[in-house]
Amino acid sequence: MNNPDKKGYTYAEAGVDIDLEATAVKVLVEQLTFRRSGDFSMLGGLGHFAGLIEFGDYALALAVDGVGTKMLIADEMKDWSTLGIDCIAMNVNDLYVMNMEPVAFVDYIATDSLSIDKMKQIGKGLNEGARLSNMNLIGGETATLKGLVNGLDLAGTCLGVQKKENIISGEAITAGDVIIGLPSSGVHSNGLTLARKIVDTCSAYTDMMEWGKTLGEELLLPTRIYSEVLRVTAACEVHGMCHITGGGLRNLKRLGDYGFDITDPIEPQPIFEWISETGGVAEDEMYRTFNMGMGYLFVVPEESVSTVLCLVPDGKVVGKITDEPGVRLKGTAFE
Repeated sequence: MNNPDKKGYTYAEAGVDIDLEATAVKVLVEQLTFRRSGDFSMLGGLGHFAGLIEFGDYALALAVDGVGTKMLIADEMKDWSTLGIDCIAMNVNDLYVMNMEPVAFVDYIATDSLSIDKMKQIGKGLNEGARLSNMNLIGGETATLKGLVNGLDLAGTCLGVQKKENIISGEAITAGDVIIGLPSSGVHSNGLTLARKIVDTCSAYTDMMEWGKTLGEELLLPTRIYSEVLRVTAACEVHGMCHITGGGLRNLKRLGDYGFDITDPIEPQPIFEWISETGGVAEDEMYRTFNMGMGYLFVVPEESVSTVLCLVPDGKVVGKITDEPGVRLKGTAFE
């Protein structure tokens, strides 16, 4: 996938060390020992895609995420119109993984100075993201933090709800289950630090790509919102789901200690080939950093495959669950 004559960029060299991040999060989570007494206790443990709260016959779910350094590309292009979609997508997709229905969202904007035009465009994107996911925007917070923040950071928190018996945690996954991948819309909102490093070193955001978009336009394509997931889970048995975000295929490990054998992944969009070739990024590093064209995965029993592919026509069978724990990509162990 990459040109061996090019310097082999890595995500860590660009400024994001996934292994260090995992260790830092582990240390943080180890300190979170307090549990509320009384009603509305926590359901399950920490470490899945969303946290669950007891709510009678229902469970509530909370997820939090942001746009990340995609904001810097928007600043270069002077186009912030789709960042709100990204912010909502990164949250609701984490809820869909557990079959939670997103119902409410609050945003948080931290900036060194306010721009009326930028805020208007971000608001339009948030509104469109809410429409695509059928969710209420119920409030938020804007903080001007000059001296602490350089630029603007957009994040948000999403509330989801589901009957307890309909929650999908991954516990039902078993050897022989089929893995179905859904295409991404492109890079989404992870790995942009590495992509930006390569663009800044080797190219420019205004460069026109052979498929008809500039690099900036391609990297700003909004994250796909996988709202069709709720139709799928209502129509057939689903044992587990995964949102492919930072860390790439390693996200599968959040579902449990199963054998995830990805034998026939979805073909990555041309932007991933450009990143790999231009930056000399190894294939393993690409799949550790980006979604590589596959933004969401279903794990289903064989009898559910036809229903999933009928409801989500762009889905594709990409692998299966095996008895050997770990993630494997085309036969090679993936760490």
